[in-house]
Amino acid sequence: MKVILNHDVDSLGRVGDIVNVRNGYARNFLLPRGLCMQANEENQAALAHHKRILDKKRAAMLAEAKKAATAIEKTSVTVTKQVGEDEKIFGSVTTAELEQLLAAEGIKVSRKDITILDDIKKVGVYAAQVKLHSDVSAKFKVWVVAG
Repeated sequence: MKVILNHDVDSLGRVGDIVNVRNGYARNFLLPRGLCMQANEENQAALAHHKRILDKKRAAMLAEAKKAATAIEKTSVTVTKQVGEDEKIFGSVTTAELEQLLAAEGIKVSRKDITILDDIKKVGVYAAQVKLHSDVSAKFKVWVVAG
């Protein structure tokens, strides 16, 4: 079944793309959630008209993501953890903690978009990454200190 995507779907494509999917996937998942519409002639004609609007919207979202990426790359956060022997930390540093620390810095991101790049086992400086857009991601420093 050919469908036109109304929203970005990670495994399929971006808004406005016309993709082939299985009938059950479209009927049971995509259509009920409003993620797509059927690709008939009428919808394809409407898509051609809205394509220009979508391109402007994508460009604005990309510019906003790049602006946020520069702010995030300048940011570093400090996590205070209890430590034991050899400066090993108790527990772990979670993406939820990093989300709260970034929010305290004035940066709103979802914990689902944050990836911790290194295994955080000891006190030190580590790297984490935020995926802001399908084409834009930003890295920031995570300082883990004894508390």
